[in-house]
Amino acid sequence: MRVTEDGPVTPRVPDSPLADTVLERLTAAYAPAADPARADAMRAYMKDVAPFLGLPTPARRALSRTVEAGLPRPSEADCTAVALRCWDLPEREYHYFAVDYLRAHVRRCSSGFLPVTRHLVTTVPWWDTVDLLAAHVVGALVAADPALTAEMDRWSVDDDLWLVRTALLHQLRYKEHTDAERLFGYCLRQCGHPDFFVRKAIGWSLREYARTDPDAVRAFLAREGDRFAPLSVREALKNIGA
Repeated sequence: MRVTEDGPVTPRVPDSPLADTVLERLTAAYAPAADPARADAMRAYMKDVAPFLGLPTPARRALSRTVEAGLPRPSEADCTAVALRCWDLPEREYHYFAVDYLRAHVRRCSSGFLPVTRHLVTTVPWWDTVDLLAAHVVGALVAADPALTAEMDRWSVDDDLWLVRTALLHQLRYKEHTDAERLFGYCLRQCGHPDFFVRKAIGWSLREYARTDPDAVRAFLAREGDRFAPLSVREALKNIGA
């Protein structure tokens, strides 16, 4: 994704025979299994972010395994094509398939894939896709190429709350490899953010790091806790206490 004076440019969908096969199999498998009654309930639970087919997660993942059976491992171009084409379909389960596909194959992708994830994070955004992309895809890309931390720095102060949330959460799985100074800095930058999802992400990111270094998180909040919303502090201290 390039950024111009008019804003980000949507990534191009590359030609991919593998993606052609995946999408043909995927729509053939998912659509007949749709459950309209369940779809209405799922859509309501997700605040109408997108229509649903009504596939429960275990059934959806079982169908996904049949879709991928016997197919070769994808290239980065294949991952791009599958993800973008799934995102162009309205029903949320296709987005979930794309997220699972990227989680499984993110090691096939270079740092050049980050603009694609930016598009996914900011298009039809909600926590159900953003959080998995942040922790399992964006986080993996940044871990593989630390130069991408500069982009995380930019996302951490973006006007788009979902990019901010992604920056806050991308180190969730880093454990002892967490850049604590960067994590604490991101939290401080957004300590006064008005949106629930950013305040929640601050607390979640700190709580997860507290599993590795509870003393550092406790000390950080002892110094800076008054600057944060009570929600963020409660979330951060859930597992370690005050």
